[in-house]
Amino acid sequence: MSCRIQILQGDITRLAADAIVNAANNSLLGGGGVDGAIHLAAGPGLLAECRSLGGCKTGEAKATKGHNLPAKYVIHTVGPIWREDHNENQLLASCYRKSLEVANGLKVKSIAFPAISTGIYGFPKQRAARIAVNEVQKYSGDIKVIFFVCFDSETANIYRKLLK
Repeated sequence: MSCRIQILQGDITRLAADAIVNAANNSLLGGGGVDGAIHLAAGPGLLAECRSLGGCKTGEAKATKGHNLPAKYVIHTVGPIWREDHNENQLLASCYRKSLEVANGLKVKSIAFPAISTGIYGFPKQRAARIAVNEVQKYSGDIKVIFFVCFDSETANIYRKLLK
């Protein structure tokens, strides 16, 4: 793999990466958690642009401009709701793969991921982190830095242990 992986604890909306990934819902029109925080920080232009996208299927990804964020782009991906054995692992892996494909198409050099689906969607953090790290380590495009931005120390420590 030709890129560097970094784990940060903090607020993804403040990171000046070329692209940040939004753990969105299917409507792309904002919600709770990281989705709500990104929409709030980006301002009303993000919502207006998202309205034109017609939503997004679980496991897929779509891009918008960053609007008032330090990031140039927001890549919206819809993670699966944890129900146990309803294809969640494959859908979550697809979120990371598709987000990286979209980012590669935008020619970004840095991208930041939140812990997709681990908040209100209830995906077990350890399992989600393992899937995220696995997908990112398989990536072979032109992105130079991939950040995992963790809201809390528990999640950050899970990623650190996996990347040792």
